[in-house]
Amino acid sequence: MRYPAPAEGIFISRPNRFLAKVQIAGEEVLCHVKNTGRCRELLRPGARLILQHHDNPRRRTAYSVIGVYKGDVLVNMDSQAPNQVAYEWALAGADGLFGEVVSVKREQTYGNSRFDLYLECIGETGAASRIFMEVKGVTLEEDGVARFPDAPTERGLKHVEELVSCGKEGYGACLLFVVQMKGVVRLEPNWQTHRAFGEALLRAKSAGVRILAYDCLVTTDSLTLCKSLPVLLKNEQEYGRITYPV
Repeated sequence: MRYPAPAEGIFISRPNRFLAKVQIAGEEVLCHVKNTGRCRELLRPGARLILQHHDNPRRRTAYSVIGVYKGDVLVNMDSQAPNQVAYEWALAGADGLFGEVVSVKREQTYGNSRFDLYLECIGETGAASRIFMEVKGVTLEEDGVARFPDAPTERGLKHVEELVSCGKEGYGACLLFVVQMKGVVRLEPNWQTHRAFGEALLRAKSAGVRILAYDCLVTTDSLTLCKSLPVLLKNEQEYGRITYPV
């Protein structure tokens, strides 16, 4: 995906989860934050930001924060972007992971949930499959490890449980973590922040839900799903390092 008219700024402060005070060309400007997560490790005073300019006089803010430099690494922090890059990836064939992708639909309802993507595919044997896919964006990185979530997520927990239900009714089920940066070596559940989510992932894996993680190529005006990452589901402190193949 691409962003028109990117600009740069310097982060000053975040009055609330929707807004940030940003210095742009020497002037303090109120900008929309396209990520309602905590992002405390990213939005620090003095951090270099990438901004999307909106040519719409009806908007309260003329700019949105879409990226931030964490050291030399550019992190995309647009919470809407993972769904778009996952959709583009699925349309391009999803790396052949599900066979031939013949149809991709967005925002499909199943039970009490609405999943981000629904794929219809044809396998090597000619068998058809129907797959519900939920997409989660990841911006939290610690020592080269991407972790999700950065705050407790009851909605995310519900999605994982609904994916298990999909599998029991004969659908394919997949959870895709889109790590919105380069430079990470694997993805793990954030056990300290939301243990129940990590436990739900373990149950989902055992039930046949496919759990994938990809990093992204991030530029000032684009985001592209890039390379598959290993997913470590077990809690290292309790179970040791067990890496599940993706």
